[in-house]
Amino acid sequence: MTEGIALDLAAAQADPDGFAALAERAGGTVFLHESDDGGLDPWTTAVWLAGRTQGVRIGLPGTVSAASAQMREKSYESLEILAGPRLAAAIQRRDGIDYDGIPASLADGAVAPGDPRYRGRKSTYMRGGSPGLVLRPRTVAEVADALAFASRHQHLPLGLRSGGHGISGRSTNDGGLVIDVGLMNDVQVLDEPRRLVRVGPGATWKQVAAVLDKYDWAIGSGDYGGVGVGGLATAGGIGFMSREHGLTIDQLRAVELVLADGTAVRASADENQELFWAVRGAGANFGVATAFEFEAAPVHEVGWAQLALVSPDLEQTLVQFGEVARTAPRDTTVFFLTGPPRQGQSVVQLYGMVDSGDPDTVVERLTPFASTGLLAQQQVVITRYADVMGQAADVGPGGHHGQGEPVARSAFLPRLTPEFARDVVELLASGQVFFFQLRHMGGAIADTPSDATAFAHRTPEFSVTAMGSSGAVDEAWDRLAHHFDGLYLSFDTRTDRQTDAFPPATLARLRTLKRELDPGNLFRDNFNIDPEVQK
Repeated sequence: MTEGIALDLAAAQADPDGFAALAERAGGTVFLHESDDGGLDPWTTAVWLAGRTQGVRIGLPGTVSAASAQMREKSYESLEILAGPRLAAAIQRRDGIDYDGIPASLADGAVAPGDPRYRGRKSTYMRGGSPGLVLRPRTVAEVADALAFASRHQHLPLGLRSGGHGISGRSTNDGGLVIDVGLMNDVQVLDEPRRLVRVGPGATWKQVAAVLDKYDWAIGSGDYGGVGVGGLATAGGIGFMSREHGLTIDQLRAVELVLADGTAVRASADENQELFWAVRGAGANFGVATAFEFEAAPVHEVGWAQLALVSPDLEQTLVQFGEVARTAPRDTTVFFLTGPPRQGQSVVQLYGMVDSGDPDTVVERLTPFASTGLLAQQQVVITRYADVMGQAADVGPGGHHGQGEPVARSAFLPRLTPEFARDVVELLASGQVFFFQLRHMGGAIADTPSDATAFAHRTPEFSVTAMGSSGAVDEAWDRLAHHFDGLYLSFDTRTDRQTDAFPPATLARLRTLKRELDPGNLFRDNFNIDPEVQK
């Protein structure tokens, strides 16, 4: 190569200082090759060279060995921290991927193991991952190119990623492909009188809220501003404004997608109506969303509350919380979060929103919730919706660095009964669950008929989520199954619960459309609607 030199590590062992001096004089990139007859370990040498020189770029070829692919990847991460932009590692090719066949339109942005950018692209917000290739399209045409490449690799997992926050973990994988639309993140107002907004799938709700705040508008989303638009806006969107303005998908007026065959389409109430019905609740089963059009709601100042309660009797607190939530006005939404008890007491975090800028109204709405336990800490402010979403940390160019594989379980709860409260206490006492959340539903969510969107569970009082660290969660969770009706697919790491996620008529309708639009089941590594299943 004209920009560097290749050095044999056996020769370098005899004169390390001379080796470093030669590398510094050579400039460009120094490629460290293993010797046939022993010599210095390339990883150790790379670390030493990074500390011994200042201008040398350090290149490790794809053939450098390590005890395992996982160890090699970790070694690269460590070296990247030390060498920073001076690391010029070669692509670590995974089996079954035609790296030489990456479309020209995507080649510059493609990220593979060994690329210095890989560490920030492989994982998500809370999950580790090791995909063989991450494609980062910027246009509709590039999304089509990415799908054409994926179609030639149907033997591999395929993840779709917008913001990379997804609890379900299906936007990364091991050794497969990821199509990351994070660069498609424009937010623009299309029609101010109609409050019509066009949003790219890679935008975060924090970004959306910041743009709309200038107009005194908001689009209800989840509870965290760092979530990407694409995943949430195709699954449902249960957030702080849902009881007043409906789910996020209820504010959706049109969506543009690229289908499995590369065709770009637009779906709305007037065009491709069946696809528009399906994409509102069935996730990533039918295509890659490239743009959304929402009708924002007028929202001014809001009351934002974060309350910490101590409960010596969690069963009673849950029952009281259910009673208060059941009768709360639509302008009030409060989420409930707790974990395992400690020394006989439970710490409960309540966080929620009142769509009002009047302090007296906010206090009136929140007082019944605060009385469900012993109030230990409170923070209640009058603020902007954008400020609430803005509390999310910026991910930055370094991306997410999630680790591990937390197990998440989800369900819809028609009614919070004393029996359910008792079973929740047993669930938390089992030690298998470290996170338990109730998301307040009702209100405007139930105004939309259950068959109007693929999200059919319109009448439950709560969405329930639990997380643990192992498969043992299931045994404890399944003891609550008789309380539930359905599940929210974005919060469940299982991929085989289609009959829980969708009622029979909804599922049959989705499968009919799947057979038409994705008969080869390219979009299968999600909450998959399998076209081959007839019932």
